Amino acid sequence: MCRNIHTLHNFEPAATSDEVHAAALQYVRKIAGTTKPSKANEEAFNRAVHDIAHATQHLLADLVTTAPPKNREEEAAKARERAIKSGRYAVA
Repeated sequence: MCRNIHTLHNFEPAATSDEVHAAALQYVRKIAGTTKPSKANEEAFNRAVHDIAHATQHLLADLVTTAPPKNREEEAAKARERAIKSGRYAVA
């Protein structure tokens, strides 16, 4: 599940609210051990996703770096290359 959580800091353009929400959702799913909560747990689950996304937005806004921003396309290409080399994905 957590393979979908990616680094969100120091990218140009900056991480979107959707990306932050998706990372928070994956985190809560992993911690809760479920991808879809029961009706009894749905409110707590959704509140946790909201709170974690909110805290993540603050974290990203407060982090400071002297490194130049990373390019999303270049980083995605590097990740694909690593995945192919590791044998996780076949070359199409």
